[in-house]
Amino acid sequence: MSADLGLILRAAHFAAQRHSTQRRKDAAASPYINHPLAVAAILAEEGGITDSVTIVAALLHDVVEDTVTTPDEVHEHFGGEVASVVAEVTDDKKLEPAERKRLQIQKASSKSERAKLVKMADKIANLRDLVSCPPPDWDHQRRCDYFEWAHQVVEGLRGVSRPLEEAFDRAYELRPA
Repeated sequence: MSADLGLILRAAHFAAQRHSTQRRKDAAASPYINHPLAVAAILAEEGGITDSVTIVAALLHDVVEDTVTTPDEVHEHFGGEVASVVAEVTDDKKLEPAERKRLQIQKASSKSERAKLVKMADKIANLRDLVSCPPPDWDHQRRCDYFEWAHQVVEGLRGVSRPLEEAFDRAYELRPA
């Protein structure tokens, strides 16, 4: 097995362990790990991304934000490059949700290429989920608002991957009317 494949599998296992008690907000309460796996798959399959650091960061993109995992743990287990990308895509949960959203829009264009790829794939996955299996407590307006906010974030991420930009645009076209 190649070192890159081993790293990716270790990251998938790590993410699965850290997210093991979490569920998505959809009606089926599907396992949370489905989301980071979908983000990594979007990068690899639709974006043609083969860089292991980017794929590993995609698998781990929510572990610091949504679990007890620390940035130091990510660094210790997966190295500085991965930890740096994860840090770039992690929101500060001490801030109010509206401020976190504002900062995602504001900071999108200054992210590294790897962080932009992960963030774009994350938004693609989220839009697709909002269409196929929205949270039951999200009304029409909340779903519309999320689509518009995601569009604003992705405008700052453009220029790193035409295939991912096209995938985002296709997902965005499915926005609630």
